[in-house]
Amino acid sequence: MEEQKRAEGVPLPPAARVGGVVADIDTPSLILDLDAFEENLRTMQVLAERNGVALRPHAKAHKCPEIALRQIALGAQGICCQKVSEAVPFVAAGVRDIHISNEVVGAAKLALLARLARQARVSVCVDHAQALHALSGAMGVQSASIAVLVEIDVGQKRCGVQTPDEALALARLAQQLPNVEFVGLQAYHGGLQHKRSLDQRKKSCDKTLQVIRAFLSAFEQAAIPCPIVTGGGTGSAAFDVGSKVFTEIQAGSYPFMDGDYASNDWGHALSFKHSLFLLGTVMSTPTAERAIVDMGLKSTSAESGLPQPADASSGWSCLAINDEHTILQAANAKSRPALGAQVRLIPGHCDPTFNLHDSIVVVRGQQVEAVWPISARGLSR
Repeated sequence: MEEQKRAEGVPLPPAARVGGVVADIDTPSLILDLDAFEENLRTMQVLAERNGVALRPHAKAHKCPEIALRQIALGAQGICCQKVSEAVPFVAAGVRDIHISNEVVGAAKLALLARLARQARVSVCVDHAQALHALSGAMGVQSASIAVLVEIDVGQKRCGVQTPDEALALARLAQQLPNVEFVGLQAYHGGLQHKRSLDQRKKSCDKTLQVIRAFLSAFEQAAIPCPIVTGGGTGSAAFDVGSKVFTEIQAGSYPFMDGDYASNDWGHALSFKHSLFLLGTVMSTPTAERAIVDMGLKSTSAESGLPQPADASSGWSCLAINDEHTILQAANAKSRPALGAQVRLIPGHCDPTFNLHDSIVVVRGQQVEAVWPISARGLSR
């Protein structure tokens, strides 16, 4: 009993220490290659600036304030968050321009949104008059104001109004209600981001742009200014920026390039590098061709495919993933990772993988430069 009491106070050591080396990082850990990350940030920022379009990166991809601050320092307009609670750590870190790229319904969420709107420039999506009335009322209680974008359904078949008349009605209502300001439209189609063929994505983007133009034409005829059209993403950015329709794009995954996005045909449109990896350790080698790594579904998501080796020539692949185990299948005993070896895996989908970790270990070469908290992890209200 006395021994149990002493054990209760054992502190958990950090997975990595600044100034240490990659070989000493405890696993499983999420790591960020700083060189590739910084190059990816510059690539997207330059693309946006050359086309006169604002870049508003989506922070739901990483939930890490330090990443957002670096994007803003390079010239990003601000960030997107998908949920109100998700925005709280970013405001606390000094981010002062946040778009909630989602509808917000419910008294508690609206009250929190109003408090945030007193500290930063905040915008939010609406697609229903009842929700817009509630938003206006919540802002009034806190003596706050908020920018409003009417979300239009451009093919995602999720949120958003279906017709230009519905969008106009909401815009007119926003112009009449206190504490809210109509500033434009949100037009996001997540499904087309992952169409594998470059030509398929371009054709899908063209269809989306036709829908948006029809809405914009209705606003022009109604003499209602629509200064902002926000949407797009990593997979469609090459087409979005030159569309003369979008004023800002919401790309989120481009700094990291997960396995799913790597399956896209990028042609010569854009070039991003893998910067995000899962670091694991081989904990068992039960056969000559099989190795078991000390990470599983509690360290990475698998809905967009299994994680795969960072080195395509490694001679092994991921065969299956369980709660705390990843099973590697090697071509032969020579290519199988040895017991105790570190392995780097590319996650299939970066967004939910970030949400499984408290922090990300930032490395340059073989040196640990920083450990950044993923402060918005789990904040989904």
